[in-house]
Amino acid sequence: MKYKNLIVEKKEYVLLKRYMNLSGYYKDETLRKSVKKLLSELELAQICDEADMPKDVIRFNTNVTIVSKKGWHRKFKLVMPNDSDVKNNKVSILTPMGAAVMGYAEGDSVTWDFPSGEHKLTIEKVEKENRYINTNMVL
Repeated sequence: MKYKNLIVEKKEYVLLKRYMNLSGYYKDETLRKSVKKLLSELELAQICDEADMPKDVIRFNTNVTIVSKKGWHRKFKLVMPNDSDVKNNKVSILTPMGAAVMGYAEGDSVTWDFPSGEHKLTIEKVEKENRYINTNMVL
């Protein structure tokens, strides 16, 4: 891992914790496991102010390109749950894929459980949007 631990912007961290605390209510076992794993990783995460966030770290409204050791390649935008739109490659943080990549950096590899089984992913590219979520409106 490039930065030793996940890196999360301070306001996004608070928002993530709120979403993740609902994990006990998820009926899907894979999703529940993903949320619990992300929660445990957040306990060790480096929390940064907006100005100190590295540009190559995945956060909300970041475009991500990943490659799986099993040969598939995917590009998507990590979004808030209400902005999720699989047909337009917008993946919610409350999915196994979204939880798997949050806070990781370009070049990192992560092993995660998905409905199809465990996959090792490499984050090939992280592209910053001009805007991130307005956490003040959500918080």
